Amino acid sequence: RPRAARAFADITMRFLARFRFDACGDAPFDRRRVTDPAERKRASSALPWERHQMPLIARKLPAMLRLSSPLLPAVLAAGLLAACSSTQEDPTAKWTPDRIYTEARDEVSAGAFDKAVPLFEKLEGRAAGTPLAQQAQLEKAYAQYKAGEKAQAQATLDRFLKLHPASPATDYALYLKGLVNFNDNLGMFAWLSRQDLSERDQQAAKDSYESFRAVVTRFPESKYANDSRQRMTYIVNSLAQYEVHVARYYYERGAYVAAIGRAQTALAEYEGVPAVREALQILIKSYDALGMTQLRDDSKRVLDTTFPEGGTPGTAGLTKSSPWWKFW
Repeated sequence: RPRAARAFADITMRFLARFRFDACGDAPFDRRRVTDPAERKRASSALPWERHQMPLIARKLPAMLRLSSPLLPAVLAAGLLAACSSTQEDPTAKWTPDRIYTEARDEVSAGAFDKAVPLFEKLEGRAAGTPLAQQAQLEKAYAQYKAGEKAQAQATLDRFLKLHPASPATDYALYLKGLVNFNDNLGMFAWLSRQDLSERDQQAAKDSYESFRAVVTRFPESKYANDSRQRMTYIVNSLAQYEVHVARYYYERGAYVAAIGRAQTALAEYEGVPAVREALQILIKSYDALGMTQLRDDSKRVLDTTFPEGGTPGTAGLTKSSPWWKFW
């Protein structure tokens, strides 16, 4: 070790030999820039390890290396011990795939979905290429969905459908994908704010509808088909009500042209749903506000023909009860 230290110090001295330092050891001077021949010769013959021509750090380098070299093995050993102590042992390292699956299912049954997800991930890797790995992937998506990790659940299902397009569980994967985007839970304070599902952005509802429609069209005999149809009906009503909600918003603010456009969208795209009645009412009121009597009367006839039992209820349905906390 001392021999290696001296060799390293010698290499360092040779590297520093290209520079010349003043007596203080902190003013570098490139000897290649010396123009006086005598001065160039003196700079070339100067030994780099002369104390008055070396910086302080270079003069102390050999001593530093000699002092630190005996401590090097101890430092390395301490680093290795610290690394080993920080490495956590995997408790599932010696588990069989069946045991991992059993433990993961137990976590799901106990409601510990966040603990079940990593177990399904381990099972997916260890049983790769087997039906058990496909089952683990689907159940991981379900655990992610129940844990509130909807983006991860959707990514897992998209990956499953891409890797296993002919899987017997494709109908379940599509159904679960629809459930991930089907969110009718407005939160624990929804009854206070009186918020309706149709008042939120409907892109997730549209994605959910497409997944349920795929189940119904591709697997009409599936055990998930009936529930998918019912959810599709609910989503269609929600989408139509969303258009009516926006139309009502425009009408209440005097934007009658925009209100007419939204109401017509609800009538054209969601025919036969309960929200059609309010859409027609908004059309009648908006046309009346704009002085378009002919279009107003036509809309009235359509409303009376479609809903003969209700007639035209004035402004009913155009206003929505405000939350208890709203005073304006």
